[in-house]
Amino acid sequence: MKEAGDDAAKARACVKASIDGQPVTTPEQGTPAATTPATPEPATPVPTEPVPSEPVPTEPAPTTPVEQPTPEPHPQTEPTPVPPSDERTDAERDYDALYGTPDEGYADPNLPTPATMPTVYDPWEKYNRKMHRFNNAVDRGVARPLARGYVKVVPRPFRLGISNFFNNLGQPVSAVNALLQGKPKQAGQSLGRFLLNTTLGIGGIFDPASDAKLPNRGEDFGQTLGVWGWKSSRYFELPLFGPRTVRDTLGLFGDAPLSPLRQVEADRVRIPLQGLQLVDVRSQLLATDSFREGAEDDYTLVRDAWMQRRDYQIQGDRMNGDDTDTLPDYLQDDSNPQVPVDALPVMPADGG
Repeated sequence: MKEAGDDAAKARACVKASIDGQPVTTPEQGTPAATTPATPEPATPVPTEPVPSEPVPTEPAPTTPVEQPTPEPHPQTEPTPVPPSDERTDAERDYDALYGTPDEGYADPNLPTPATMPTVYDPWEKYNRKMHRFNNAVDRGVARPLARGYVKVVPRPFRLGISNFFNNLGQPVSAVNALLQGKPKQAGQSLGRFLLNTTLGIGGIFDPASDAKLPNRGEDFGQTLGVWGWKSSRYFELPLFGPRTVRDTLGLFGDAPLSPLRQVEADRVRIPLQGLQLVDVRSQLLATDSFREGAEDDYTLVRDAWMQRRDYQIQGDRMNGDDTDTLPDYLQDDSNPQVPVDALPVMPADGG
């Protein structure tokens, strides 16, 4: 176009050629060179803002509540009880094996319902334990060796006759106390035993009264006080005389005037007889030594056993009235080998 600017004809030809899309040639250029068609540039898209579409409200679908599975309650298991420790001694286990326990029932079907034993009243335990140790020392050093020697030297028939003799001396005391307790039948039986054994039994050495079916039931004034209303009494251990209660200690002085042996004025006769009676009583208790050897607390064992036995002597027969035939033989025999009132020393005030 620049070159054709000077020539109007060339200029018009160039414009026409440009309009027709043909290459413009000039005489100086000769054959026009092939031109590469221009590649059109892609059009840049004009960004358009999106038209916000209004959300179409949709109703929420009703949801069915999902039921949670209810956990099944687990049964509560009770804790396994721990068995209590067995604090019984070997001797007590042997006794329970033979006679049963209150929870299991007793082996002897003739045994009556046991009496409810009161709690042992022992406010003087500190003193009683000291006296118990003293009595045990005297027993180990004097009484038990004498009793063992007596058993070893004296034949059994002679020992049985001596026991019968001293037991017969206690029948007047039993007869009077049975009468004071309102048991005339038993009082008559005790008096009958005394008369029969004293005569036919040669002073009580033999026991024809037992062959005549007269029961041997011992009563004393301590039991009489219990029947009269003195039910509970504090435990009291006497020096040399062993287990008692305050009630039974006073009862000894009530029985003393009725003791035939204490009426013997000659000391050279009475004192040896009292000593022989003490040895005889201790020989009858030798069988209990094996029970006491296994006890952890000898004081508690002796105290509780004596108190339970004493309470049965006061209340046991009244659970069954006067019908003693329903009781087993070992409960009807109430000889009760303990230090008797006959062995109490006679003081000058007693007229001895």
